[in-house]
Amino acid sequence: MRYLGLALVLLFTVASSGAGRAGEPTRFTPLKPDELAPPQKEWADAIAVPPRNAKFTNPPYRAYIRNPELAPKLSAMSDYLRWNSSLPARLSEFAILITARQWTVQYEWFAHYPLAMKAGLDPEVAKDIASGVRPQAMKDDEAALYDLAMALYRDKKVSDEVYRAAEQKFGERGIMDIIGLIGYYDLVSMTLITMQAKAPNDSVPPLPPLAAK
Repeated sequence: MRYLGLALVLLFTVASSGAGRAGEPTRFTPLKPDELAPPQKEWADAIAVPPRNAKFTNPPYRAYIRNPELAPKLSAMSDYLRWNSSLPARLSEFAILITARQWTVQYEWFAHYPLAMKAGLDPEVAKDIASGVRPQAMKDDEAALYDLAMALYRDKKVSDEVYRAAEQKFGERGIMDIIGLIGYYDLVSMTLITMQAKAPNDSVPPLPPLAAK
């Protein structure tokens, strides 16, 4: 799975455009370059080069950098899931949107909605995900991914029927890639929630509140 450089710039630079403005979260405040310890600087330099083009002052990286031993492992996992997994970008972004909806993380939705559209996900599918309902316009592979993700999130178990459908579409490696995606973006979601990261603007319609069940 490989994103175009422009999409990466969108993800990591547009999302940071609100830095320093009123309402900017005060948790994990951006560090200055001269405040970085050598291991932190080494990692910050590593993520600043292509294909990431990321800044250590952007969410969630400005939280990651507080733990310079963990940070490279997280960015390595992100790199695999973003560029080297067996899934096309349309499906990986779909999985990320499902995760963002589960946690109602506006920053994550804001960052990945445009990438999902660019990768070819039907806007109606994303609209249904945002509304918390099973999308009606899904392709067969999207339906298999959705059912697997929701079995894990909602049911806390995977039936033989759901497993077989996923295995037929993705194989065992693909199933693990899906689990890796939603698991990693669960971590991202928890990080963004903890640091109180918010979408920097309203260019992407925000996730609506879900009705209590």
